[in-house]
Amino acid sequence: MSAAQTQLQAARDADAADYAPVDLTFAQNKFQQAQAAMTSRKYADAADLATEAQADAELATAKARLGDVRARIQTKTDENARLRKAMEQAHPELSSRSQMPATLPAAAPTGDMPAPSASVLSAPMPSGDGGFQTVPQPATSSSAGNAQEGQP
Repeated sequence: MSAAQTQLQAARDADAADYAPVDLTFAQNKFQQAQAAMTSRKYADAADLATEAQADAELATAKARLGDVRARIQTKTDENARLRKAMEQAHPELSSRSQMPATLPAAAPTGDMPAPSASVLSAPMPSGDGGFQTVPQPATSSSAGNAQEGQP
């Protein structure tokens, strides 16, 4: 219960109310349910609900931090565009040399974002280099027959 309460406070401190209000509300509701279960002496239910509240609060904290970073990046990008425009007005001869984008591309909505597929996270290991093979190879007819007979 105390770990869930600590994580809830961390989410509030990270401005989750602004950047991840739905996740923060889920965490708060689960924590209240856990407290009610404790009062009813349903300790197993309370522990489960407290764990869920902690997980929801961690998610809210992460989303709040992401939102804060995105806001700071946009502020810096806007400031860079303003400075670039001022520089180009002061020195028009420099404007043709560098044509950098003034803003970042629009960010995708931060709703419930699915995790990227494993192929996006890392390239497959080359086979035959002596490393571990993490993807099973399709069985050939000769190796499948040997495996069924108990031969390696």
